[in-house]
Amino acid sequence: MSDNWTARRIRTAVIGKGIKFNGSWEGETDVGSDPSVHNITLDQIITISKEKADDLSGKGVKQRSLEVMGTCVSMRCHIEGIVPKDFIKQVKAGDHDDKFN
Repeated sequence: MSDNWTARRIRTAVIGKGIKFNGSWEGETDVGSDPSVHNITLDQIITISKEKADDLSGKGVKQRSLEVMGTCVSMRCHIEGIVPKDFIKQVKAGDHDDKFN
């Protein structure tokens, strides 16, 4: 699968087709990053990481999910209503480990 597959899958999971997605965090010029619109759940991220498991370098679901979350940073997509960098810190601290079993 191509490198853009993850981004397309996130875009489809979040808002479908036809809406611009890569806005800025503040001072939006097109469509900004609105947590009520540009939001993905942890369950959706885990599903994407499982579908793309062969193309990701992480050993486990948590590590592969962190790679998908990194794509969310680039796409200005909130995770569970939280800015991705902050959510990634929570995952690395073990706050969501129950979801990765």
